[in-house]
Amino acid sequence: MEISVQPFGKIDDRVPIDLFTLKNNRNFEVKITNYGGTVVSIAVPDRNGAPADVVLGYDALDEYLRGTYYFGCIVGRYANRIANGSFTLNNKKYHLAQNESDNHLHGGARGFDKVCWDAQTYKSKTIVGLELYYRSTDGEEGYPGNLAVTVKYTVTEANELRIDYQAVTDKPTLANLTNHTYFNLSGKPTGDILGHKLMLKANAFTPVDATLIPTGELRSVTGTPMDFTQPVLIGARINEADNQFALGKGYDHNWVLDKDANAFELAARAKDPESGRAMDVYTTEPGIQFYSGNFLDNQIAGKAGAIYGHRSGFCLETQHFPDSPNKPEFPSTVLMPGSKYTQTTVYKFFVDQS
Repeated sequence: MEISVQPFGKIDDRVPIDLFTLKNNRNFEVKITNYGGTVVSIAVPDRNGAPADVVLGYDALDEYLRGTYYFGCIVGRYANRIANGSFTLNNKKYHLAQNESDNHLHGGARGFDKVCWDAQTYKSKTIVGLELYYRSTDGEEGYPGNLAVTVKYTVTEANELRIDYQAVTDKPTLANLTNHTYFNLSGKPTGDILGHKLMLKANAFTPVDATLIPTGELRSVTGTPMDFTQPVLIGARINEADNQFALGKGYDHNWVLDKDANAFELAARAKDPESGRAMDVYTTEPGIQFYSGNFLDNQIAGKAGAIYGHRSGFCLETQHFPDSPNKPEFPSTVLMPGSKYTQTTVYKFFVDQS
């Protein structure tokens, strides 16, 4: 197990940012920067043992500073959308940054993806890791309370990237964190991900309205293009006439996972049949947002100048449901003083020979 650090640039020519490389003994390597807690690359062997980077992103810090696609970052305080950028807590209404039309998206104009995290490494015979810390101050992006957040990235000998999130607050507030890595398991980011197979352990999803806010319904996936209860090619039904596709321009929805609350269980499996690379996603969260890269537009120059085209990557964002603060029927995202927010998600990579 190895861990190393190198300079990754500076913010405003004064705040140094680092790039950390975490590597196990099986040719599995993860690079993470403390700017936004961003996963910059994940090198995974294929069925012939040849490693390739399976995530989208950039080569340099300056590109992440300018970027607007949330490549690989930690998202918070609230992952996904809050309608009209507002919510009421303890009879007080709070107004958040409205950075997606009228909605609040992924923590606002300066969410956790755009801050410098304090970092320290840890290592044993079987793991290497990076612990990140950030203190979000009372009123930041409109949220109440000082929120102290710790995120731990751990690489194991089982080719896992484990992410453990913790947060505490001194006032009632919201907490809903996730990671926004775009995957392309082929290792060829100039191609699309429509030939990947996907399974989601979910019999229901949360349909959205014209602003991509959940309606509050938990709708069965049976008989719809949203049914991934058995492995299906991502591109098999993505062009079907369906009003949810028209609204989201493809898959950009929250699935309701079939598991007990807070239980750590399998949520999803993705596979690239050509390379044999596969990935299991385990989580304690009640939902998962599957996003098929609908807004990647052939205008993004990524690593080594690769142009990221339409649907060249997909996201599997473990989370509580979008707009939960305004949907009391959804699992609560309220965090109270004296309580601790926790979330664990594991991305496990392997070769599927079938």
